[in-house]
Amino acid sequence: MDITLTSLEAAHTELLKQKIISEIHSEGGRMAFSRYMEMALYEPGMGYYSAGAHKLGVGGDFTTAPELSPLFGAAVVASLLPVLEALKAQGLPTQILEFGAGTGKLAQSILTRLNDLDFQLDQYSILEISPDLAQRQSACLKTTCESLGLQTQCNWLSELPVNFKGIMLANEVMDAIPCEAIIYQQGFWHWHDVVLTDGKLSWQVGKPIEQSLLPETLITGSFSEGYVTELHLQANGWMKQVAEQLHTGLFLTFDYGFPESEYYHAQRLEGTLMAHHRHHAIQDPFYLPGLCDLTTHVEWLQIAHSALEGNADDVFLSNQASYLLDAGIGDIALAVGDPSNPASFLPISNALQKLLSEAEMGELFKVFAFSKNLNALLPNHPLEDLPGLRGRNRL
Repeated sequence: MDITLTSLEAAHTELLKQKIISEIHSEGGRMAFSRYMEMALYEPGMGYYSAGAHKLGVGGDFTTAPELSPLFGAAVVASLLPVLEALKAQGLPTQILEFGAGTGKLAQSILTRLNDLDFQLDQYSILEISPDLAQRQSACLKTTCESLGLQTQCNWLSELPVNFKGIMLANEVMDAIPCEAIIYQQGFWHWHDVVLTDGKLSWQVGKPIEQSLLPETLITGSFSEGYVTELHLQANGWMKQVAEQLHTGLFLTFDYGFPESEYYHAQRLEGTLMAHHRHHAIQDPFYLPGLCDLTTHVEWLQIAHSALEGNADDVFLSNQASYLLDAGIGDIALAVGDPSNPASFLPISNALQKLLSEAEMGELFKVFAFSKNLNALLPNHPLEDLPGLRGRNRL
């Protein structure tokens, strides 16, 4: 794929590439892929999310569900409001913490919907690592609160709070947590390391992996020679930590992915790792480091296990279409638009199509949640069974 770069973009990606190469040399000629992904996305001042760039929306590299329509956030409130009311009844502050809030569109639509339902939220906090996105969020929420006359306190955090009581939200966050790349060769799983070959970043088979780090499917399944995939050790660790620090409330996240049996399917030979630039999907993760987003699909079974290890009470998984329909997104759409007026209703209809269609986001995107110290999880939403999860909880 040929992409025309400005001189600043070319200099930016080359500077980060040289820093990565320097670290490869200092580490004896090879680098774990998770470290490469960490540098490509989060290296201070150079990584994709830590350097100033227009990442989201029509002019960016990708568009998320909250960017498509405020209907998404409005429907999510159907899950949040009963929890917020329960917290308020207990005399607790009503608060939401969102991880990686993008441009602030999800927060904006949630605050707007809560206001429409006459619920005043005490606090909306955002944990954001991208300085330019934090600035966009601040401007967005300031305008929203002023226009609606909200007294909600909006603030930005630098670390996960301890013993949090409230609601934690994440939209397309876990797919960007650095993962490990692995490859199957000669009957064993090996690390798939990053090396330098003829001046270019490339793959090289590394050491065998300890079986204790592998999901059961990778140990017992049958895989072809050269099969590549990912391990999500950091994402699983993050999920456990979040579950441990949520004292009372609900965690709710939206992301694309599969349960273990689908994620590690024998026919998924090349894994799920992908780069994105200007709304183009790119197979090569070493293409334009610092300018491309790097993502992997989420493996939901291990995420669920990690939440339970962090003492979550109940876990929930559904596809996005079923969740949004159960949450009443159709009724919300009819309340804000008139289907008899095609010209005005067309944008609403198009957004619903992308959010709900199996060919778009409806099936691939999943909704995962867990509760702690609540009487019920997601009222009016059914739990789905997921093979491989055993014990007192269901997923």
